[in-house]
Amino acid sequence: MYKVYLLRSKKIASKSYIGITIKSVHERLQEHNEGLSRYTKSFRPWEIIYYENFYCKTCAKQREKFLKSGFGYRFRKLILESYTKLR
Repeated sequence: MYKVYLLRSKKIASKSYIGITIKSVHERLQEHNEGLSRYTKSFRPWEIIYYENFYCKTCAKQREKFLKSGFGYRFRKLILESYTKLR
């Protein structure tokens, strides 16, 4: 199963990251927090805010692409704002 996930930096709350993985999201989070991804290394530690499961790799890639687009950015922003209010 493929997962599309949203991370937020605990160091700089305005930084977020969208990724896709076949691993568990918690295992992937650990890799990001260990600095194994060059794109997220500078802003660690990270926390998982949101993720979605997909059986189809193509569907997961399309969702990741959407979340990185203009409309997807707005959706991401709503998720991050809701998460912040709940804390």
